[in-house]
Amino acid sequence: MPALNVEFSERELEDLRQIAKERGTSMKALVREAAAADIARHRALQEGAEAFRRFFAGHAEEFAAAFPDDERPGRGEAA
Repeated sequence: MPALNVEFSERELEDLRQIAKERGTSMKALVREAAAADIARHRALQEGAEAFRRFFAGHAEEFAAAFPDDERPGRGEAA
């Protein structure tokens, strides 16, 4: 399995040791779980943003009618 060396300050290492001890896990497992959770959160945000873009594009006319003051001038219109 590929690995990654990560540097931490002495304070960060001490905090990691304490948290791992409190959770009854290793520092390696703690850091891996944190990274995996951040990856999952990042993917979910990307998927949510894409779903919003698709929804907005599919309902653009409805949004334009509901919020006319927020519309940009279209082609051929003055800015």
